[in-house]
Formats: sequence, C-alpha cells, structure tokens
Amino acid sequence: MTQSDKIDGNAPRLLLRTLRKVMAESGPAQERLDTLVSSIAEVTAADVCSIYILRAGDQLELFATKGLKRKAVHKTKLRVGEGLVGEIARTANALNLLDAPTHPKFVYRQETGEDPFHSFLGVPLNRGGHVLGVLVLQSKEERHYDVEEQEALETIASFLSEVVASGQLIDLDETVLESEVRPTLPYQAVGSSFADGIGIGHIVLHAAPVVVEQLVAEDSAGELKRLADGVEALKSSIDSILSSTDSSLVGESHDVLETYRMFANDAGWMRRMEEAVQNGLTAEAAVQQVQGDTRARLLRQRDPYLRERLHDLDDLANRLLRQLMGLSAPSEREDLPHDAIIAARNLGPAELLEYDSKRIRAVILEEGSGSSHVAIVAKALGIPMVGYLEGLLDHVNEGDSAVVDGEFGDIHIRPNEDVLSSYEAKVSLRQERAAEFAALRDEPAVTIDGQRLQLQINAGLLVDLPHLLDTGADGIGLFRTELQFMISSTMPRLPAQAEFYGKVLKAAGGKPVTFRTLDLGGDKVLPYGRFRREENPALGLRAIRLALARPAMLRYQMRAMLTAAAGQDLNLMFPMVSEVDEFVDAKELLAQEMERFERLGQALPNRVRVGCMIEVPSIAWQMRSLLRHTDFISVGSNDLMQFFFAADRGNPEISSSYDFLSPSLLGLLRSIVMECRRAEVPLSLCGEAAGRPLEAMALIGLGFRTISMPPASIGPVKLMAQRLHVGELETLMTGLFDRSDHSVRLALKVFAENQGLSV
Repeated sequence: MTQSDKIDGNAPRLLLRTLRKVMAESGPAQERLDTLVSSIAEVTAADVCSIYILRAGDQLELFATKGLKRKAVHKTKLRVGEGLVGEIARTANALNLLDAPTHPKFVYRQETGEDPFHSFLGVPLNRGGHVLGVLVLQSKEERHYDVEEQEALETIASFLSEVVASGQLIDLDETVLESEVRPTLPYQAVGSSFADGIGIGHIVLHAAPVVVEQLVAEDSAGELKRLADGVEALKSSIDSILSSTDSSLVGESHDVLETYRMFANDAGWMRRMEEAVQNGLTAEAAVQQVQGDTRARLLRQRDPYLRERLHDLDDLANRLLRQLMGLSAPSEREDLPHDAIIAARNLGPAELLEYDSKRIRAVILEEGSGSSHVAIVAKALGIPMVGYLEGLLDHVNEGDSAVVDGEFGDIHIRPNEDVLSSYEAKVSLRQERAAEFAALRDEPAVTIDGQRLQLQINAGLLVDLPHLLDTGADGIGLFRTELQFMISSTMPRLPAQAEFYGKVLKAAGGKPVTFRTLDLGGDKVLPYGRFRREENPALGLRAIRLALARPAMLRYQMRAMLTAAAGQDLNLMFPMVSEVDEFVDAKELLAQEMERFERLGQALPNRVRVGCMIEVPSIAWQMRSLLRHTDFISVGSNDLMQFFFAADRGNPEISSSYDFLSPSLLGLLRSIVMECRRAEVPLSLCGEAAGRPLEAMALIGLGFRTISMPPASIGPVKLMAQRLHVGELETLMTGLFDRSDHSVRLALKVFAENQGLSV
C-alpha cells in the first residue's frame, strides 16, 4: 500500500453497510467471516486483513484471513500478551507500526507466511471493556496509518465486536445442557464487604445488557441530533434526582451525586461519541463503542480513583442507551419484590437511589470498590453490600433466593434450608444484640474494677454523625477530612470548608471531635489535583509530606477549621508524621494562621489542641522529643501495622499474614503507652482493630483508655468492657510481650472465655 492508497474517508460507512449485508446472509459462519476479511482488505487497500478471536484459556485464534496462508486459520494461536496481537489484547490499545518485525513484541509464526509484510495496524474488538479479539491490517509497504485511518478501523472493529458477542462468527456447541446455562444448584462465594449487615431475599437482576441492534447510521446528521437530545434528557434526569425533596441524603452523599453530574457534563465524552457517529455509527452504537473503549482503559489503570470512576461512567452510558432506545430504568419496574437483593456487574449511586430503598435487602456486585460512590450511598442508607464477586451474573437467575452477609462478604445463592435457617437465626441474634446494645447506649463504658473508658467513633461524612447519638459514643476520635475533597469535582472553597466543619461540630453537640488534616496521596487522589505517578505511592509524597510540600492547601484547611470552631474547642492532628521536625513545621503553619486571625481581629477557638498520629514506626522511637511539642497522641493502627510489618493491608495475599495481636506489635504499643504516661500526654488509638472486641480488650490491657472505632462496634466493645476486670487482664499481658509466638490471640481468647466475655 502506498501513501496514495490511504483509506478513503467514506470507507467506514461503506464497509459497515457491506458487513451488515454479509452478516444478514445465510450460510456457514466461516464463509461469511472469510467474506468479511476480504471486503475489509479490499476497501482499505491492505495486503492482509486478519481476525483473531479470544478463545478459552486466553488464546487468540486466527479465525479468518485475507493475505496470510489459509492453512494458518484455526491453527495459529497466540496467548494474551504474546506477539503483537497478544499485546493488543492485553492492553486493549491499538498498535500502529511502520515495520512490525522490528518491534520487540513481534513473534513469527512460520505457517502464516507473513514474511513480506511490514506495516501493521491492529485494533482490539472491544465490548463492554472486555477484549473479544483483534482486527489486523498488514501491508508490504512501510508506512504509518494516520489518525483518521486508525479511527476508521476502530469503527469497523466496534461493529465486529457486536457480531462476535452475538455468536454469529462461532458455531455454538448445541450440546450444552440447559442446567449449565441456567444454574439451579446452590452457589456460595466470598467477596469483599462494602457495607455491613445481613440481607435475606430474592435476586433482582439490575439490568439485562442493552442490545443495540441498529449499528449503522443511514442519516448521520439525524443521529447527531438524537445523541444531543439524549444527553440533554440524561442531564435533566440527574438534575431531577439531585433536586428530589424525598431524598434522605445530605452533605457528602449529596456531593457524591454532584460529582456524578460532573461526568455527565464532560465535553470529552460527548466529543468522542459525536466522532463515532460521524464515522457511520448510530447514536446507540457510538455510546456503546465509547463506553467499551473507556472501560477497557480504566480497567487497566493503576490509579484506584480512576478505576472507581468506571462505575459512574458505566452508569451514565447505560442510562443514555436506555434514553435513546426508549427503555425504562430498571428501578421503575412495577414488580420489584419487598425483599429485593439487587445483583449487578456494577452500580452507580444514582441508580441505587432510584430504587425504593425500603424494598432492598442487599446489593451484590461483580466489581465495585468499598470506597466507591455507590458504597458511600449504600452505607448511608443502611443497605448491606458485597462486591468483588467475579462471575456473579453467571451464577444467578431472576427470582433466586439469596443470603448476603455484609459483615464477612459471604453470599449464598439458592441456599439450602440449613443455610437459610442459620442466617435467619443470625439475623434474630443481631436484632437481639442490637436491642441489648441500644439499652447500653446511655451507660458509660466502665469496667468491673472501675476503669472509665472513652469509646469514640471514626467518621468522615455528615451522614456518619447521627451515629454519635444512636450509639452513645463519647465523641469522634477521628474525622477524616479528605473525603470532602475527594468527592468534590473542584477544590472546596474556604466558605464551604468552614461551613462543613461547623456542621460537624454542631452535630457533635459538645462532644469532642478530632479532625485529621488532609491525608492525600497514596491511594487517595483528587480528581482535580495534579499528582506525579510514583512507583510506591503508599511510601511516597502523601499526608504530612504532601501538606508541607504544598503548604497553601494545609493553611487553607486550618484557616477553615479555625473559622468553624470560633468560640469552641478545636482538636486537630497531623497524619503520617515520620520525624519530629515535620510535626514542628506543621504546627508552625497553624501558629501563623492563628496570628493572622488575631491581626485581622477574627474570633478564634477557645482552645486549640494539636496532636500527632503515630502511624510510621520511626516516630515511635522519638516519643520523648515529640511529646514536648504535642497536646495529645493518637495511634493510627491501620497504617502503623502495615508499615511495622511491611505488609500492604490492601493486598489479600499478605494482608492476613500478620496479626495485630503479635507480641512484637503489642510490645511497640505498650512502649508508646508508657512514654505518654510518663509525660502525662493524653493518648488514644483509632482504627479497625479498636472495633473488634478481642483486639479492643488487648488495647485496654495495654493501657489505652480512649479508643475510636467504626460506629457499629461501639455496642459490642462496650458490652465486653463492662464485664472486664482490667487488673487481671494486665497481669496476664505482662507475660505476653516477650513470647516468640506469631500471635497471642489464643491466650487472649482463653482469658476472655474464662471471664465470660463476648469477643
């Protein structure tokens, strides 16, 4: 192919009509596939056109070719990641090469006879974020295909991906048993808990895949108008949800939806869909193509924030498809049962809100994230949610009975009577225990031998604050301030920040609140921020390091806190401090802000207490120096344990390998307690460990008298504490620190059982 043989601008539209005609004809699938590659090769003036289709075992099989040797068809196979074709399937990105054999990923297959070919353009057959195959053009001439030619081939690939997904290119095995297609046996799986609780009910499939049958546009101008009208209708529906007066969500949960609206107004999303329509696709096919391309890219992102946004974008695309096709939303179905368990690949926050929450018992997802927007909304609504259930939709049918355990991440589909009875009993027990905990709400947490404990909650959203009253907690030991920044589409301005912190203090009703300054970086990336990619972000520019590197953001936040706490007490603490100088430098920035308030005659808080979080082991060996500068100390158990053992708590392969009740970690915590006692500096601990009764018991035995935990843990920990004799526990624990055991969990369990404690 020479430069003068460039693909004509009308080629995509012409080819789409040709391909649609070929697929409409009868005859063996292989004959039609051979005609397809011949047609593509002819219109694109390529010497070779080949289609590889992904088969079982991640094998890409050559299904048809025009230009390579015929004997290679169904014989040549490449693993995903192997060769140029395998690399396209692995990355879901096109490859456009001047001289393919010189590329380091090139793999030669003798049976193909591709020796004389140089130029190479390969694009993925991408549908719903999954690569189904690869479409390749090759020519003898060395040349680069330009952007328009690559887009033309991607448009053709979009059509072919729908054909592959429909099964028209592969003769399906008709011996597959119906029982294998529609499962009927009990099925159990373990995912990740996104929202606590137990749900028992019947499966409701959130949305069957929208099938786009009309792919080729006859009138591109008309399709562009349909697309524009559909997007406007989509925006209006989102505005309607946001302005709904019967929505129970306020504060950050409302901001979640504001962020969701931001995606709907994204100009880049609209531009890519318009380009696809101009290349000959219908509005629906354009939406589907852009959704698939975006999904494929985001699935391969390392950035957790970007991956989590995938669910919002999927929700928007599916919503727009239904709008264009005149289909009603899944939540509008009139036959929604009163015990619905919503099953979906993923779910957007607006989609969940459109359901009648009184009828939903739980939500189960193939994908998702515990920090995603829909998980935030589920927690606010009190709906159990379990995600990361790979292959879920292959194992469930509409109407199946199901049990969802949001405490441990277990699901049971079509459970037998024993399983069902067991969970019904567990629900009854949880209700009884909830009533027991509620009865303790207004009682102080005092042990048998008179030790008064402060049991506080962790929070980060305004919707968390009613838990203070519901649980009878003594205050908020950790308020994560970065969530307000992460779910906003732009940097929150000073008045908005001050108003937010003011609402938190007011809702606390005089109980102490400890604000943690911004803990950004690592896996917490702002949608509007500019952060350099790091090889190991958990150990990189994050938290106090980031704040000191960009002090304006920290000063801005502290200014908002001082404004909000005027005439009240303000407690704030700095996260991830590694050495004393970092704490001193951050405290100096606060002093500068307070001087500014005095200079301007602005009201200050009655008292400002500044604390340091112990999360990095290095600072634990500088306690005596540090304690001369701090008003209080708070141990962040989650990160401290992670860094102490050098074990990523987000990695399931090793996160459970190290125990919080390890003698070495308990010894470190004991040394921190002793240093704080010596200096008479108040000490607390916040983290997931504090919310587990056995670990909380160990912390009390170490000398902690203030611990902060998830709200649901207040009742169980208080019940344990009221039956505990601290003196006897301290005697036991003195002999545990020097043991060589992996964990002293068993010894502590035996003590708890002998004391009649529920742990």
